[in-house]
Amino acid sequence: MAMYDSHHEMRETEDRELRPAVLRGWRRRCPNCGAGPMLKGYLAVRDHCAVCGEELHHHRADDGPAYLTILIVGHLMAPVMLWYFTTFRPSPMVLASLFSVGCVALSLYLLPRLKGAMIGFQWARRMHGF
Repeated sequence: MAMYDSHHEMRETEDRELRPAVLRGWRRRCPNCGAGPMLKGYLAVRDHCAVCGEELHHHRADDGPAYLTILIVGHLMAPVMLWYFTTFRPSPMVLASLFSVGCVALSLYLLPRLKGAMIGFQWARRMHGF
């Protein structure tokens, strides 16, 4: 049973929009205001937003962003590698060098963005104390 205060909305039960929160997280911004930076390094999450004060230390992203990164990079690069090999028939060293650099670059690009998106999802769904 919910109790309502006549002067304040019930913040514990109001819905948070999922799409804007995930997109703000993808941009590595605070899922609440979208203005403050979420990360203080490459993957380290700030304890709170510098702009709106939203607490961010509740997140439990753990290994989820790494698994998603591997899944996405593998599903994108494997068909491209197969196409490239069958079309151009490069030497094995050229193929390995080219796609190693591509996989590492794509992984480094995706990892912090997927972590931010996952934290935005958790924030929107009020998971883990958000």
